[in-house]
Amino acid sequence: MRTITALATPPGISGIAVVRISGDKTIEIVDQSFKTRVVQNPYGTHSVLFGKFYNGDVLLDTVLVTTFRKPNSYTGEDVIEISCHGGYLVAGEIINTLIKNGAVLAEPGEFTKRAFLNGKLDLTQVEAVADIIHSSSVQGTHTSARQLSGEFTKRLKELRKQLVEIAGLLELELDFADEDVELLNKDDIISKIQSAQNYCKELADSYKSAEILRSGYFVGIAGYPNAGKSRLFNALLQRKRAIVSEIPGTTRDYLEENIMLGGIIVRLIDTAGIRDTKDIIEIEGIKMVESVLEQSNMILVLNDISISEDHSDKLYKELKSKYPESKVLLVQNKIDLINCRDRSETCLYEQICLNISAKMGDGIKDLKAEIEQSAKLNTERIEDVLVNQRQSGLLNQSAMDLENALQSLNAGLSNEIIAIDIRNSAQKLGEITGESWSEEVLNTVFGQFCIGK
Repeated sequence: MRTITALATPPGISGIAVVRISGDKTIEIVDQSFKTRVVQNPYGTHSVLFGKFYNGDVLLDTVLVTTFRKPNSYTGEDVIEISCHGGYLVAGEIINTLIKNGAVLAEPGEFTKRAFLNGKLDLTQVEAVADIIHSSSVQGTHTSARQLSGEFTKRLKELRKQLVEIAGLLELELDFADEDVELLNKDDIISKIQSAQNYCKELADSYKSAEILRSGYFVGIAGYPNAGKSRLFNALLQRKRAIVSEIPGTTRDYLEENIMLGGIIVRLIDTAGIRDTKDIIEIEGIKMVESVLEQSNMILVLNDISISEDHSDKLYKELKSKYPESKVLLVQNKIDLINCRDRSETCLYEQICLNISAKMGDGIKDLKAEIEQSAKLNTERIEDVLVNQRQSGLLNQSAMDLENALQSLNAGLSNEIIAIDIRNSAQKLGEITGESWSEEVLNTVFGQFCIGK
């Protein structure tokens, strides 16, 4: 198998950069360029050496070389990590030298893929690694860390083992059919199958909540032109990011920025004002609003209360009906232009509405608190598993197989048919952990990784 190398830290100016190399020829390739005063067995496992790294006769940098000998390494192969000075050039020169010495540039996620193939990690742990890297919340990183420790895998294996045992006993009963021997109580089987089915369904249903911890809580700001969307966008960010103008249609495209609320990244999206227009560019911007709102967990419908309190009622009702899975919040803006009292408790709508002045900053703190609370409510059910789309699909399929088994059991069908559905369910659980896998699945999973991981 080829020996691979890549930059393991982000490119750019930094104190240090780390170049990783893994494979059977790791020691041989590094030894061509690394010079140290240690002459006897310099590459002992889990050792750190200080020395100089050369490209031929040209000194590239003074470096630290950390060695992990197989099988006690991240990939299960001989691994060396070269810590050099950070910057755009030095690490690149070291990588080029390693390639000249016989290594090849790693593909995205190839180090972790080798860890999986060599039995160092299962597939749920692999995906936990990706979640730790890409998580948009503190809770998400903590949950992914627990998942990486193997707790999720342990629970799935126990459930899979239980299902296989039930299927085995059902099949065994067929051998004693003439003797009228019952190895399993029907009510006991139903109870165990239903318990497994409920567990699969609950985990599958947690996917959307897990996506918030993984990718962030999306908040789309919608409204008619000049409602103050861009000014609210800036107020929430506490800096000037969007152009604010009294001219309708200033925002042609959408803007997206992040803020951290309660340990969760909130992705704020300022959209174009919704109205009838003949401006081709503005029309395209309004079309983008729909795609933005489709992915939003919360939609803020901003109303210009100086026109009237019910000026945006039609838009509010339309969006609430069109996006039933999103929380749609009516926000009355420009209260600095009128004399009004706080109507948050007397709002006519089912959901709370807030009065703010994006220009003066009134009510922004309360609006942020509302967004934070909503994000937390959507993620509070997450405990120790961040279910992704692949896992959710397999869990739903597993639950469906168990439903078929229950229907066959209640219909009095033969044990052989019931056992087939139960074994199919167990197989789906095995696909989650990677006990059974295809190259297509691996390409999909590892294609989400960065080069060097």
